[in-house]
Amino acid sequence: MTNKSEKVVSAKYVRNRTIGAFAVFFLLIAAAIAGWRWLNHQPEDNSVPQPLRAVLNGNEKLFSNFIYSPGNISKTYPIYYAAPKVRVNGDDGLGDDFDAAAWKLQVVKSPGDTLFITLDEIKAMPKTDIIFDFKCIEGWSQVTHWGGVKFSDFVKKYNLSDQSAMQYVGLNTPDKKYYVGIDTKSILHPQTILCYEMNGKPLPMNQGYPLRLIIPVKYGIKHLKRIGTIFFSNSRPKDYWYEKGYDYYSGL
Repeated sequence: MTNKSEKVVSAKYVRNRTIGAFAVFFLLIAAAIAGWRWLNHQPEDNSVPQPLRAVLNGNEKLFSNFIYSPGNISKTYPIYYAAPKVRVNGDDGLGDDFDAAAWKLQVVKSPGDTLFITLDEIKAMPKTDIIFDFKCIEGWSQVTHWGGVKFSDFVKKYNLSDQSAMQYVGLNTPDKKYYVGIDTKSILHPQTILCYEMNGKPLPMNQGYPLRLIIPVKYGIKHLKRIGTIFFSNSRPKDYWYEKGYDYYSGL
């Protein structure tokens, strides 16, 4: 006995629905292939097809203008959470010919006006420690312990208020082989430090001795090791991984 609420489905109905489902499936596959071919024939913007770069730029505007806030503090951890062996996320810009004894941080205030600052002068400023979950764009993360000087305190100490009113900060390694551009709002975040210690000891060479950037609101590709030069700009400074197709903002 058939329940009156049950619908009797004929073989013809099933066949027609099946044919329709397969037709939609193949149409979607064809559209995906056509879209992929179209995308791969578009002009590139720093190793990325322009339509995809437009999406990345749109994400940057969304995060920087509506989501980012200096009050959004990255989670910190007790010291016993910190990894005793810190993973190295690349060695670009860390050539063996580096002369540590001759190093001074160069801060370009304007063309022809550059500050030369020693590590001892930086270490004389109030020290800040941060233990946070360092995130690499490759997908791994690790709780790590760093010590140094807040970038915002550094700006005040060296009277860089006019420079820090610009939109971007650029940082280069001494050999100029690694470089990043960072929006000024993020680099002035209260957790961003010019770092000279790891796990309470001087930075190892492979972690950017004598000075590196730690900026918890960004992925690891922005944490430039072995800072040689810092400068300020209202236009985007060049960025090593952006030129290879990554997101310029790289925010968390």
